[in-house]
Amino acid sequence: MAPILLHLFAASLYAGLGFVLLRAAASARTGICAPGWVRWAVLAPLAVHAWLLKELVFGTGGMALGLGVVVSTVAWLSVLIYWSGSFFHRLDGLQTLVIPVTSFAALVPMMVPPPRLLENAFMPGFRFHLAASMLAYSLFTIASLHAMLMALQEKHLRGGNPPPLLRGLPPLLTMETVLFRIIAAGFALLTLSLASGMLFSEQVFGKPLQFTHKTVFGILSWLIFGGLLLGRRLRGWRGRVALRWTLAGFFALVLAYIGSRFVLEVILRR
Repeated sequence: MAPILLHLFAASLYAGLGFVLLRAAASARTGICAPGWVRWAVLAPLAVHAWLLKELVFGTGGMALGLGVVVSTVAWLSVLIYWSGSFFHRLDGLQTLVIPVTSFAALVPMMVPPPRLLENAFMPGFRFHLAASMLAYSLFTIASLHAMLMALQEKHLRGGNPPPLLRGLPPLLTMETVLFRIIAAGFALLTLSLASGMLFSEQVFGKPLQFTHKTVFGILSWLIFGGLLLGRRLRGWRGRVALRWTLAGFFALVLAYIGSRFVLEVILRR
């Protein structure tokens, strides 16, 4: 199957599931009641998407990476993490939002310049750094979506008549607990990502660590999320304060890599 067909096939599978979930949300009276088969059906687009990413990254014999692949991979990991978490928490409302977004993300590699082959890509240090970075991005993507849903949930709870999509979410206190668990896991992975980048910079990239745009915003994001976790522990931060810090940290993280790669690959064509 040609790569373009894989893109379209994966996007179509996600879109179909997203339609089922959105329809269930629109017709529910007390919250989302997605058909039981949806939990297992999501494995089909996940498998096709995984094969697509494998072809994009390793299809040329080396290891290629670019903005489109990163965005698509982060979206794939987000769905996988949500699917895994659905066995422990009620996450129907969250999956209803993330699956349609991933349908678009599966098409993003077609819209940007093709990925470039990476040098020293098979070094263990680089692989560790890449895996930690991707997982951190995915968890903080989920955390930002989670935070925005919590803000909407709180707003509509005050009004007393939340829409079906929000009625399908867990209670606000449960959402907050899950949010900080996600942030703590993402912070640990971001710490590993930054540390490995510093330790293996010369080995992997051929030069000592430099304070580039990516490094500065990565450290800024680490400081924001670290400050949020510290504020939560020492001062009991929650609610809107936690949501603002979460979105600020995610914005800095987006600027650290995706923003810089967008400028270089899409605007400057480097």
